[in-house]
Formats: sequence, structure tokens, C-alpha cells
Amino acid sequence: MRLAFLIVAVLSAAPAAALPPPCNGGLVFHDVDGNGRHGGDEPLLPGIAVSDGTRIVRTNARGEYFLPVESGRTTFLIKPAGWSLARREDGLPDFWRHVQSEPGPVLKYGGIASEFPGCRSFALRKDTRQAGQLRTLVFGDPQPRTATEAGYYERGIVEAVMARHAAAAGAAPAGEPARAGDLGLTLGDVVHDDLSLYPQMNRATSRLGMPWLHVAGNHDLDFDAARDEDSLLSFRSTYGPDTFAWEEHEATFVLLDNVVYRPGQTPDYIGGLREDQFAFLAAYLPTLPRERRLVVAAHIPFFDPTPGRETFRAADRERLFALLAPFPNVLLLTAHGHVQRHYLHDAAGGWRGPQPLHEYNLGAACGAFWSGVPEASGIPVGTMADGTPRGWAELSLEADARYSLRWQAASGAEAGDIGLHAPKVLRRGAYPAFGVYANVYMALPDAVVEYRVDGGQWRPMQRVARADPRLLAENVRDDLAEGLRGFDRSPEAVASTHLWRGTLPTDLAAGEHRIEVRTQDAWRGLLSASATYRLAEAAP
Repeated sequence: MRLAFLIVAVLSAAPAAALPPPCNGGLVFHDVDGNGRHGGDEPLLPGIAVSDGTRIVRTNARGEYFLPVESGRTTFLIKPAGWSLARREDGLPDFWRHVQSEPGPVLKYGGIASEFPGCRSFALRKDTRQAGQLRTLVFGDPQPRTATEAGYYERGIVEAVMARHAAAAGAAPAGEPARAGDLGLTLGDVVHDDLSLYPQMNRATSRLGMPWLHVAGNHDLDFDAARDEDSLLSFRSTYGPDTFAWEEHEATFVLLDNVVYRPGQTPDYIGGLREDQFAFLAAYLPTLPRERRLVVAAHIPFFDPTPGRETFRAADRERLFALLAPFPNVLLLTAHGHVQRHYLHDAAGGWRGPQPLHEYNLGAACGAFWSGVPEASGIPVGTMADGTPRGWAELSLEADARYSLRWQAASGAEAGDIGLHAPKVLRRGAYPAFGVYANVYMALPDAVVEYRVDGGQWRPMQRVARADPRLLAENVRDDLAEGLRGFDRSPEAVASTHLWRGTLPTDLAAGEHRIEVRTQDAWRGLLSASATYRLAEAAP
């Protein structure tokens, strides 16, 4: 029996007992009228990839796909470039279904409910976006612990994005949300252990009016699961597959769960990949155009932030890099650390490509776990331990594989690309031992930062592995306060990977002097910031 006729029979059957055996197949069709149901005159689409997380099949000439029925799998469409998807009731893109014919483990947050895996068709609509540039928003670690903090996320991140892009987005039609980009990614730790907050988070994120994809983080786990295989059942119940792909004209996105849960061990998780994920990658990657930008998004960094301490399994990294090596245009996106840095993988770390492999390990939307003194809005300032302000990343992808990145601070009080710290006053003639510090949030490893005073000669600043003095000052204010200055105090400052120092001259005239700092950003060109200090006369 042809699958199209089988689907009609299933939909027309009344009693559940009359349903046919479990089905992991269906149609992929052009949803011309946008109602999500296949009409007789709507074209069926051949050659569309559908996967169960390990195997990949393509629809036949009649738009049909067939996969084995294997309980515990999630079947998903790999969205092809030039097409878009309808939204589910929770605002997320509708591209997946669970095959759960047998009950899973009983978990605190529900896991995946047992359901009859009937046939599932996927509806695609023509994408109205013009190809050429893909505007992507990337959030790392929103991580609310409570409904109050989920509210901070909505007001302090989602609404901040909407406000920033209101002019560029133009006036949206009545009843429709402003669209601040074309695609959104959340790189894990959607919440902080309380998975019941997912609906509140999704209602907030869906206000941005774009398809939004989610990666799992270590705080998205079912910690009452007895094994890694069951540790993302509740996450998958809401967000679908934990490993999948998504295609646009300008780039292909591969989103990976790279958190391996190890209940009973210390630590109870490590970065790594599963065998079924390697099987999916081995089947999918060879089908991609070599020159198109390939973006791999995950939660845990693929590098080890502390040398000698393995936080991502080296053997898995080498296997992944071997699969990625044929592609000249790869970008890795990760989060997890609540600090920000760029990392260039080379042969010493297992990367065999002709050019270093760029990994952008972005900061957190929650900053330092929604900590610090409240701003006027009541939202904690959230400065991260390396001095980076909480916010989000903006990734622009071009059709020729070029890309650009910027970090956008969520708070207007932290606006700018460089955080400066300088003393307010120094003694004129004092030994020149005091400096200006520049925290260049998006600095690459080879960045050059310069400064000058009073329009004089530009001089190089020295990169230093030190804590940002601005956050150190905040730590001192917390220490000296007689009471709590906020719900949680700011984190203790740690050595930043993007901090520069320049010594301030003290042999100038008494009075105020202007400091200027500049650097050439890899994507946005010249960035600058300025501050002042004063030289005062003093007698012994």
C-alpha cells in the first residue's frame, strides 16, 4: 500500500483499536495554503532529508519517507534551504516527532510520554527571506533558577533585543512580533535545573518572531536519570532532537548535545559525543557542499579551558575534527563557562585543516547567574567573572561563506565594545606605575590594542592575564557593604583572556588628561573608547 493511502486510512479510522501497526514514515509536502495539512493539489517534495538521529533517508519521488520504528528515537526533518516551517503551539519550529511506543523511565520532569507513533507528515512553506545574508542571534546560558529570573530573561534579554533592533526591523503588522533576525540559537542551559520553567522561557523567546533552535546544556539534564541515554528525555519532550541539522542558503547548522552524563561519578558529566551522533555526522556531512559555511553549535567548549584538565574528551574531539577536516569554512559556537573568549584550534589540539579552526566561546545571557546589584529596571547587572557584560551574540552569515560576529551588552549602562578602567587622579610627578586597563570583549588571540594620552603618539598596550579592575572594585564594594547589595553578589573576578594594560604618564601638566584606546576588530573595523584622569600637585 502506498504511504499516502495509508495516511488517509489512519486519519479516517475512528477507534484507536483499529489503527495500523506503529508507523515511522509520512509525507513531506509544500504547504501552499499554510494550514499544515496536505491537500490533494499541494506538491509532494522529493529528496528531502529526514532522520531518526542515526540514519538519514530522503523522500522518494512521491514525497514519502520511511524509517524503522525504534522506540525512544526522535524523527526530524532536516529543514532545507529556501523553505520555512510552521510553529508549534509553544512557538518552536515544527520539524520533529517522538517515536515512543514503550514507556520510558519515570522522571521528575516527565520525560517523554508514551504515545502511539502514528505516521507523521512534515509541511514546508516557501521562505520569503531573500538569500544573501542570514542574521543570527545566539544566546549562551539564559539559565534562570526561578520564575523571577525567567522574567529577568524576558525583560533583560528578549526585550533588550527587541528594543535594539526596533528601528532595523521596522514597524511590524498589528499583532505580530518585531523580528530582530532570521534565526536564533540557544547554546544550552536554557534553565538552571528546574525544567518546569521551559514553557515560560519559550513564551518569552517566541516574542522575537523567528525560528529558534536549542542545544542542551548540563543544567538541562534529568538528574534522576540512571544513564546518559535517558538524561535528556524531558529536554527532548520540549525541544525535540538533541542532535540535528538545519540548512539555510548561507550556512548549514549542526547542533550537538555534547554533555555526557555520568551519574555517580565526580564530576557527573564531561564533554563528549555518543556513537549515534558520530553515525549521524558520518552519514550527513558528506552530503553537504564543501564551500558552504558549516556552523557547529554545542554547549561545552571543544577546547579545555584549563590546560591539563580534560573537560572535553580528547578522543571524541579528534573524531569530530576528522569529520570536519574536509570543510574549509567551519565555525564552532559554544558557551558554558560564563566568560568569553575566542579559541583557534590547530594541529596541537587535533585539527588538521589548512587554517586554524575558530571556536567562539560566547558569554552568558544571564551573565554571572543573574547576580550583582540591581539596575534601575530591577534586573541584576550580571557582569561575568572576566568583566564581560551579560548580553548576546550577533552572527551575520554571507552567501560567500564570510561571517561577522559582535557581542551586544544587554544593559545600556554597559554599552560599548571596550570596558575601560583608569584612576581618577594621580600625583603629578609620581613614579609611573599606574595604568589604564582595556577589556576588549571580542578580541581575537592576535588582537593589537593601542592607547594615547592627549592626542599624542599611539603606543601598544600589553595583554595581561589579570582580573578586570572594574569587577575587582565591585567585589570590594560587596565586601565593605553592611548589608546585601543584591540577591547574589557579583562573582569574584578571575583573570580575563581579553584584558590589556597601558601605563599612564605622570609628567604632564597638572589638570585633566584624555585617554584614548583603539583596536581593529576583525569584523567591525576600528573600535575605540575614551576616559580621563587628572594629575594633581601634592607636597610631602
